[in-house]
Amino acid sequence: MVPAISRTPLSRRAERWRAGLRWVLAGVFMVAGVLHLRFPAPFLAITPAWVPDPRAVIAATGACEIAGAVGLSVPRFRRAAAIMLALYAVCVFPANVKHALDYITLGRGGLTLWYHVPRLLMQPVIVWWALFAGGVIDWPLRRHSYPRASLR
Repeated sequence: MVPAISRTPLSRRAERWRAGLRWVLAGVFMVAGVLHLRFPAPFLAITPAWVPDPRAVIAATGACEIAGAVGLSVPRFRRAAAIMLALYAVCVFPANVKHALDYITLGRGGLTLWYHVPRLLMQPVIVWWALFAGGVIDWPLRRHSYPRASLR
């Protein structure tokens, strides 16, 4: 039998912090989604060659970003949207790597390593941000107290 994890509610200040991060993230994903749909060319340029039907994939990713942004804003869908946006951030990582490698090896893309290195390093933060903003995880604002097993 696995003991239950003790969970205490977050403080009001922590909940306000979460809500603020949620609205910023929803805004970022909304803008990114609209850009994917309205101006697909830059996104097509960084899409790896192994992606089938890149134009349809870029349109689908834009729609997913918009749906995720809306989902974060609706309490009933918030948790599912957060999980999906975190998975989305993991799935688009190869495009970010390709974008950086194209710049390094071919000098294409118009953005320097001052953009690419922080962007690649931020990917895990974006995953955490989505999960935290959607209430899937509480770390680091609340520590869980795990029951300790006796050492007899």
